[in-house]
Amino acid sequence: MRILAALRRYLRWVRLLSLLPVSLSLLVVAQSNLPAPSSAPDQPAVTGAPVTLTLQDALQRAKVHSPEFRSALTDARLAHEDKVQGRAGMLPNANFNTSMIYTESNNTRSNTPTYIANNGVHEYISQGSVHQEFSLSSYGEYRRTAAAEAVAKARAEIATRGLLVTVVKAYYGLVVAQRKYGTEQLAAEEAKRFLDISQKLEKGGEVAHSDVIKARIQFEQQQRDLQEARLEMEKTRLELAVLLFPDFNENFNVVDDLQMPQPLPPFSEAQVMATRKNPDLRAAVASVQAANHEVTSAWGNLVPSATVDYFYGIDASHYATHQVDPFTGQLINNLGSSVVASLQVPLWHWGANISKVKQADLRRDQARVELSFAQRQLLSNLHSFYGEAETARSQLESLQLSAELAAEGLRLTTLRYQAGESTVLEVVDAQNTLTQAR
Repeated sequence: MRILAALRRYLRWVRLLSLLPVSLSLLVVAQSNLPAPSSAPDQPAVTGAPVTLTLQDALQRAKVHSPEFRSALTDARLAHEDKVQGRAGMLPNANFNTSMIYTESNNTRSNTPTYIANNGVHEYISQGSVHQEFSLSSYGEYRRTAAAEAVAKARAEIATRGLLVTVVKAYYGLVVAQRKYGTEQLAAEEAKRFLDISQKLEKGGEVAHSDVIKARIQFEQQQRDLQEARLEMEKTRLELAVLLFPDFNENFNVVDDLQMPQPLPPFSEAQVMATRKNPDLRAAVASVQAANHEVTSAWGNLVPSATVDYFYGIDASHYATHQVDPFTGQLINNLGSSVVASLQVPLWHWGANISKVKQADLRRDQARVELSFAQRQLLSNLHSFYGEAETARSQLESLQLSAELAAEGLRLTTLRYQAGESTVLEVVDAQNTLTQAR
């Protein structure tokens, strides 16, 4: 059981992927001599051959069916569209409009409209317009959306690595549970073999009945442990099935590819990689940048802004590019252009704009605090994860040797018991030692 415990501890260090873009081979646990199950436990009857999945297959399926991962990707895409809209707000936009205005005449010879604001009884407008706004707020908003997109992308990467951690834990949790089931099967077989030996020796008058009772107790305990291992294996299979299949399919197998991990990179190299490529840190930095641009946008409400509008088309009493002047009889051109430029100076808004600046400053201060914490947390996690991974890896060879020695010790103790040189307690202790070492 100690090797299995080391396997579980080592699998936890797959969380290091959120800090280091190292290969998965650094995060795979060591291959031990644990036996595979001699026979798989009974499964519910299903139609069709079971699907055999590798770790990469499991990751691809989880990306399709994980709602949290899909939500992070959607947020990143939404942030990108916000950036597109913010950039469009800084660029000139063109429109074309056509309209007709009819105003009742005052029935005079000049055919003047009754509303003095209108130019004529019939007025036709067909113009193209180009509008451009110049403001500090629009620039700050665009820069804020660009930084927000960087935040969303970093969080999407965090979600990707978080999903990777979840899938790897569930995948190798099932592999380890299957190995544990195989270990308990061997332990149960060993207990059954020893029970048979003690019963034969009792019949020959070589041992007392108390030895048979002790062997029977050990056998029953191993049967209970076997049932617990089977239950744990089924539980881990269900946990993995939830991540991989939309229809909760349990008819699948996983590839046991546990092998000796490659050496961990030097700590200095790991620290550099974590500093440069950590998505949590990138998200915190981008959040500070977004907060800075939000302050700029808020200040834009306190400074003047300008707009320019250019119009080209017709605004005449006839819907035509040319018409005849009724008084002179000459042909006149209805096409023309005009430019309107305006400057808006904010004067008084009851403190609302100043309040927006204060809000932006508060958000920026909070973002800076979170960035500082993220930097400290990164260094803390790096030291902790690296030390634990290094310790777990160094224990694997020692635990493997202990398992081999325990197996040999059980074999020798059983032979000594058959020869009348050891007690039943020594055999039971050797059995428990081997099970724990495995």
